[in-house]
Amino acid sequence: MKRLLIALLFFAPLPAAALEHIIDVRSGDEISVTELAARLRGSDYVLLGELHDNPHHHRRRAELIARLAPTGVVVIAEHLDSGRRLTPDSSKNLQLHMEEAGFDTRAWKWPIHEPLFSGLLGAGLPVTGGNISKDLARRIVREGDSALPHTLRAIINRAPLNPVAASILDADLLTSHCGQLEPARIPPMRLAQRARDASMAESLLAANIRPAVLVAGNGHVRTDYGVPQLLSVLKPDARIVSIAFVENDSSASATPHDYVWQTEATNRDDPCTGFGKNR
Repeated sequence: MKRLLIALLFFAPLPAAALEHIIDVRSGDEISVTELAARLRGSDYVLLGELHDNPHHHRRRAELIARLAPTGVVVIAEHLDSGRRLTPDSSKNLQLHMEEAGFDTRAWKWPIHEPLFSGLLGAGLPVTGGNISKDLARRIVREGDSALPHTLRAIINRAPLNPVAASILDADLLTSHCGQLEPARIPPMRLAQRARDASMAESLLAANIRPAVLVAGNGHVRTDYGVPQLLSVLKPDARIVSIAFVENDSSASATPHDYVWQTEATNRDDPCTGFGKNR
C-alpha cells in the first residue's frame, strides 16, 4: 500500500486549473515538477519554504517529497522542536498523533498543515523536529547571547551575517510584526531567528540520508540570511537547493531562493488587523 501511494503521488500531474508555475530563478525558465524532482535528487539539502496559511503549499510539498522518497529522504520540520519525532501510525488520529509529538495545533492553525503531514506520513516518511522551543526563543530574546546553547552559538558565530543581510532580516522582522516592533527589540529578535535557523541547520547536518529535506517558512529558506546561508559556510561543498512557495501574483525575479513555486492564493484576512492587542 505504501509503494502504491508513493507511485500515485509520483505520477500525479499538476491540475491545469491551478495555473501553477515553477521558476528557475537563475535562468528565469519555467520547468516542470518532473524536471525539478530530477534536479533535487542529486542534492544534499533541499529546503522547501511555505506561506504558513496556504494549504496548496503544504500539499505540493508533500507530493514533491514523495517523488524523492524512492531514492531515500529524511524530513526535518520547523513545526516541531529539535529532538521530537513524528512516525507513521495509521492507528492514530492524525491531530492527536501530532500533538503527542509536540505540534502546536493552535499556533499553527490546524488543519492548514494537514495536507503536508498526512501526505508525508501516508508515504511512510517520518518527520523529525528541527526548531528551538518557544521557551528557549523567549529566553534568547530576554537574555541575549548568554541564553544560546553552546552548539547553536558556535554555528552562528562561525557563519555571521553580512551587514546587508542583517539589515534585510531586520526589515523583514519589522514587517512580520506589522511595523510595531520597537527598535531596541529588533537585535534580540534577530538573534532568536538566527538560533532557529542554526537549530534547523544542525538537524540537517546530523541527518544520515541525502537529500535531507527541510520544510519551513520562506524566510528560513532564504539564501541570504536563512538556513542555506549557514549550511553554505558549514558545508561549503554541499549541494543546497532552496525553493520558495509563493502565490501566483508574486514575482519570481530577484528572490533569494533557487526556485520559486507559484500556486493559487488562499483567502485571508489582513494579518495586521488588531495586531498588538492584548500584548
